[in-house]
Amino acid sequence: MDKNYTVDCGCLESGPWHEIMGSFQDANLYQAWSYDMVRYGRKSVLHLVLKKGNEAVAAAQARVKRLPWTRAGVAYVLWGPMWRRTEEAADAQTFRLALRALRSELSIKRGLALRLNLLAFSGRNDVLKPILAEEGYQRYEGARSRRTLIVDLHHSLEELRAAQHPMWRNHLSRAGKKGLELELGEGEELIDEIAPIYKEMASRKGLFELNDIAHLKKVQRELPPSLKLKIIVCRLGGLACAGGIFSAMGSTGIYLTGATGNRGMKTYGSYLVHWAFIKWLKENGFLYYDLNGINPEVNPGTYQFKRQLAGKAGMEVEMLGKFQVVDSTISSLVVGGAEWLLSGYRRMSHRVR
Repeated sequence: MDKNYTVDCGCLESGPWHEIMGSFQDANLYQAWSYDMVRYGRKSVLHLVLKKGNEAVAAAQARVKRLPWTRAGVAYVLWGPMWRRTEEAADAQTFRLALRALRSELSIKRGLALRLNLLAFSGRNDVLKPILAEEGYQRYEGARSRRTLIVDLHHSLEELRAAQHPMWRNHLSRAGKKGLELELGEGEELIDEIAPIYKEMASRKGLFELNDIAHLKKVQRELPPSLKLKIIVCRLGGLACAGGIFSAMGSTGIYLTGATGNRGMKTYGSYLVHWAFIKWLKENGFLYYDLNGINPEVNPGTYQFKRQLAGKAGMEVEMLGKFQVVDSTISSLVVGGAEWLLSGYRRMSHRVR
């Protein structure tokens, strides 16, 4: 490590960690203190901070899972490390030093398999690939590539609406004539309003309840005011018919989950919900809106909704991927064996169904 830099690694309290997060334009919910803490507890979370002098230049929150009574295990960093400081040009050398510090602290010193799920995109951040290879990280082959749509909010609201697909604009206009009421807030009671209509939607579509709304409610409780989730509820006759839960950190807003209830099917309320969040992001100086995942093959209806919303202002991108480094033979064997067993169980379960 360069002598001008120091590394701190341990479990920080919420306040100091969120203060550090405020320095980065790539801060995001998945790096927030409560996202991992409320589910896994303090013993399973580590924070790494790379400093130049007294200034944090990179940081990462890792979730740690160890095999009982051993040092063997794995550390997951989701959408990290954060290394793009606010209002500063991104320096790839900082990214390199962050990778080096993470490997040193988590893989070499603690004997963990280290996996990074980077907040970076193919075609836009390809400069990071050779750095990852040079620092010993390899593409984790067990990971599927993930695609998403990002709306560029540098445009005015008028330009964003004009850029949308004509059908999406038409549905938005129709929603405005249905007598719907919107509420945007941060209260847990708004999350409670969305939960039952999400269950209705899951039942209607034959889906598993993959989005953990209960977890988001616990996360919300522990977030500081500046990082609170934004919840938008759309009501018809005083009753919730559609809604969405969103996060806004760093330079980007992100759609986390949402639903349209049975009585909201013909109201187009979900169009008003997304448009309200876009307007809020614009009013508060955010630069991008991440629609958080697309899969045209598996879920073509949702893909069409998001694609038409983004329109000509949207960028369809593929995540750079997941990368791994393992310096412990024991962790490599244990993690690899556990995943082999898990994949076998999934294959058997699929055959039974």
